[in-house]
Amino acid sequence: MLRRASALIAAALLLMGADEPQLVPDVSQREVQIQYSFTGADLLLFGAIVYPGGVRPDKPADIVVVLKGPEQSIQMREKQKVAGIWVNADSARFESAPSFYAMASSRPIAQIVDERTAAIYELGVDKLQLSPSSLNDSAELDRFQAGLVDLRDRAGLFVERQGTVEITDGVLYRARLPLSARVIVGDYTAETFLVQDGRVVAAAVRDITVRKSGFEQFMAVAAEQWPFFYGLTAIALAVSMGWAAGAIARRL
Repeated sequence: MLRRASALIAAALLLMGADEPQLVPDVSQREVQIQYSFTGADLLLFGAIVYPGGVRPDKPADIVVVLKGPEQSIQMREKQKVAGIWVNADSARFESAPSFYAMASSRPIAQIVDERTAAIYELGVDKLQLSPSSLNDSAELDRFQAGLVDLRDRAGLFVERQGTVEITDGVLYRARLPLSARVIVGDYTAETFLVQDGRVVAAAVRDITVRKSGFEQFMAVAAEQWPFFYGLTAIALAVSMGWAAGAIARRL
């Protein structure tokens, strides 16, 4: 962490001659490894704001950080009770739903930017561009989108922490965002936005890799590269465990 802080200071000194404010961001973990004991991670997003000539404006700026996972195509189905039986009714497909989304800001988003700017930069779960492909009715679309947000919020996959970004002396910022134990492997992005007078004046991105390690990595590689033998092994293990359980039950 000390080495990264030194690198941030060096980068900030190089950018002090720029005409526009610049961001020098970093993240506490560039790689997150998932093992059987993985219960989630707490990521620290931090960095520095570099102003032209080193002169800070009279009005303090705001910081918004967004941690986003790989996009997924998701089919949402609505359940209805018919003759006492729950059955699938209406459905909707979203082509670009992020598998994980977490956002933190120095103040409530409504006090930082207007609705249009928030929608452009997807600042908030209600501003995500999910690319629906099967709905035309706006009311129905809003209902399914609200359902998706609710499901992922309860799973810890959609997180908002407005007003939690700390800015020190108008220059250094830091924010903590939780990474759920249910995240999928893949490439994640940590985006930082500098906002002044309701306008995004600077943005920067850091990449984070989430991958499996240990036995989980071996199983994932085996399933992908040797699917036939992986399937045979899984069947053999299931049969063996079933036979062992039956033998124990007969003895008892």
